[in-house]
Amino acid sequence: MAPAHPVGPPPAGTAAPDPALSWSATAAARLVTGAGEPEALGGRTWYRVGPRTAAAAACLVLGLGLVGGAVTGSWLTDDGGDDAVGDHFTTAGSLWHNVPVDQLFPATVQGTGAGPGGADRTWTRIAVAPDTGCAHAFDPLLAKVLAPVGCQRLLRATYTDATQSYVTTVGLLFTKADPAAMAALAHRFRTERLDRRADLMPRPYAAKGTVAAGFGDRQRASWAVSVLTDAPVVAYSVSGWADGRGVDVPQPAADAVSAGATTAPAQAGLGNEAQGLADRIERRLRRSIGTATEKPS
Repeated sequence: MAPAHPVGPPPAGTAAPDPALSWSATAAARLVTGAGEPEALGGRTWYRVGPRTAAAAACLVLGLGLVGGAVTGSWLTDDGGDDAVGDHFTTAGSLWHNVPVDQLFPATVQGTGAGPGGADRTWTRIAVAPDTGCAHAFDPLLAKVLAPVGCQRLLRATYTDATQSYVTTVGLLFTKADPAAMAALAHRFRTERLDRRADLMPRPYAAKGTVAAGFGDRQRASWAVSVLTDAPVVAYSVSGWADGRGVDVPQPAADAVSAGATTAPAQAGLGNEAQGLADRIERRLRRSIGTATEKPS
């Protein structure tokens, strides 16, 4: 190991650097370890620094440099996390007029494992409603619950299953809300279980000239509502029989698909129709949001 070398006075005629104005390895060693014995030379106090102390000081200086570089790098390469989230939310809110209808509501939707007992389902689109506002689209009480987030646009489509025994309307309500308002609405739905209340069922879209022509309010059998928090969207579905029969006791999809459910909607699989189709449409919406917000490499 090399012997310790004293830090001696500067050559004659050269002004000694002021330790208070520089971050030298010697100063770092003193601050961190208090290492070195003071020696009086030339009227000034100097410190004898051993190799271990010098090495520790050098590591400290290097470490501070790396930390400083990392901080500076984060300033220079800030990816704008909050801005990215805001862009994602804003982009999602504009999909109603930027994405083709077939992308959000495809002509055919495959529901692998979506039926009772894990059976597969295939849904065929039979009608797409013109994009509209929300006037008369919801029962008065549901409209009141949704009022705080506003209504920018409502998109709806109605599907039938492969046997044309059931009909299901799916809807995407694009709101005027910001993330905080959507989070508040989602919290209310979750804590108050508003998605389970029969007086807050969405209304179906009954298209003339189709098997859903008689799909009115009395025919609603099961439903699902999902309030998104990463997009200004409320997604929902409502299902019923295609023959127009009325339903005395509708049941939320979350309950109708549970084991042991014995209601008519549950036994017919109408809870699976509502939940399965709503889930697939919501997935497509999220994929569309992801595609729209991707940045070119």
